[in-house]
Amino acid sequence: MFTKIMKWLSIAALLLAALLRPSGGYQVLLQFVVCVTALMVVTQAIRTHKYFLVPAFVAIAVLFNPVVPVLLSRKTLLWLDWVCLMTFLVSLAALRWQPALTIPSITSQLRRSKSL
Repeated sequence: MFTKIMKWLSIAALLLAALLRPSGGYQVLLQFVVCVTALMVVTQAIRTHKYFLVPAFVAIAVLFNPVVPVLLSRKTLLWLDWVCLMTFLVSLAALRWQPALTIPSITSQLRRSKSL
């Protein structure tokens, strides 16, 4: 649930950065939020065995790294904001949390678990 909240926070921050001209302080905050969220998505993708998302979010984490910032032109940053925003939206759909199946019971009338 926390990862989903962070994804929506990153989407909102990227949308604001794409629509408005961010100042220096906001740019550092944007980099931090997006980098941390990208690393959280990487761990979520590895846990759910969706390895096709890992390289994209590692690249996002490197590009939005607040410790060693990557200097790009304003036009490239604007394009990158939109691409990252779409990538986070894709991750919301692709990495849905699935509840663990219950152990089947002989007495239970519910059929919410797969048979062994």
